[in-house]
Amino acid sequence: MERRKFLKNSTTVTAGLISAPILASCGREKTTVAPIQDSKTVLPIVICTWNFENASARAWEVLSTGGTALDAIEQGVMVEENDVNNQTVGKGGRPDRDGNVTLDACIMDKDGNCGAVLAMQHIANPISVARKVMEDTPHVMLVGKGAEQFAYEKGFKKVNLLTEKSKAEWLEWKKTSKYKPIINIENHDTIGMLAIDENGDIAGGCTTSGMAYKMAGRVGDSPIIGAGLFVDKEVGGATATGVGEEVIRTVGSFLIVELMRQGKSPQEACVEGVKRIMAKNEGRNDFQIGFIAINKKGETGGYCIQPGFTYRTYSKEGHVNNPSNSFLGT
Repeated sequence: MERRKFLKNSTTVTAGLISAPILASCGREKTTVAPIQDSKTVLPIVICTWNFENASARAWEVLSTGGTALDAIEQGVMVEENDVNNQTVGKGGRPDRDGNVTLDACIMDKDGNCGAVLAMQHIANPISVARKVMEDTPHVMLVGKGAEQFAYEKGFKKVNLLTEKSKAEWLEWKKTSKYKPIINIENHDTIGMLAIDENGDIAGGCTTSGMAYKMAGRVGDSPIIGAGLFVDKEVGGATATGVGEEVIRTVGSFLIVELMRQGKSPQEACVEGVKRIMAKNEGRNDFQIGFIAINKKGETGGYCIQPGFTYRTYSKEGHVNNPSNSFLGT
C-alpha cells in the first residue's frame, strides 16, 4: 500500500468537491489550513483510515444500495478483519509479548448507542461482537474472557487467530528483544471508518489487533468511545489511528467532534487535534498519530504525523484516494 512513502506536497480532497492545501507543522510553527467553502451536502459517503480500498469499497456497496451507515461500517471493516495478510487487524494480527492475539473494536450509531470489546481472543470479527454488545446488552464494554464468552453465546465460532506468518515473526522478535515493557511503534495501522447513509444517519467503527508484541492486557484507544471513535448526529464523527496511549490522553476523537461543533471544518479539526498531542510531546519523533473526520454535510478531513498517511473516500460523486499532508517530527 506504500503507506510509508513521504508525501512532500499533497492535498486533502474533500468528497471530490474541492482541495484544501495545508501547511503542516504539528504545533511547532504556525499552521494554516484553507477553509472549506463549499457547503454542498454529499450523501451517502464513507471514509476510512489508510488505503484500505477493499474495506471502503465494501462499505460503499452497502450504502449505494440503500443500506444503513451502521451496516456499512460493520461490513466494511470486516473485510480487513478477515484478511490474514493484514497483520494489524483481526485474524492474522500480530500477537502480544506472550504470543496471544487479542482484538479490540468498537461501533457507534447515530443515536449515540455504542458497543465495544477489549482484549478479546479467539473471535475473528470483533466489530460484529461489539455491535451485539451495543444492541443486545445494557453495557458498552465487555473485556477479555467475558467478551469471548458473550461471543460464543451469540453464535460466534472459536478460531485460531495466530497465523503461521505472525507466529514466525513473533518468535524471531523474541530472539533479539529485551522483552521490556516499552511501546513498540511499528505495525499498528488501525482501520477506523465513518459513514453517512442516504437518510443522513451517521455511524462509525474502529477495529485493531493493537500494537505488535504489546504487554499482555494492553488496550489502546481503538475500542474506547471518545478516544478511538466518537459520533454525534448533530455534528459528525471522528476516528483515530496510531499510538493509542496518546489519543486516550487527549480524548482525541471527542475533541475532533467538539472542534467541528465550534465551527471548524473536519480538516481544521484534525490538524488541531494532532497539534494538541504534539504540544504535549515536544521533541518526540518516535510515534504516529492521526485522525480522520466527517461532518453532517459530508465534508471530510484527515491529518497524521506519519509519512504516507492516506484516507479513502467514497461518495455518490465518485471515489478518490485522499493523500493527507503528513509530517514526521524532527
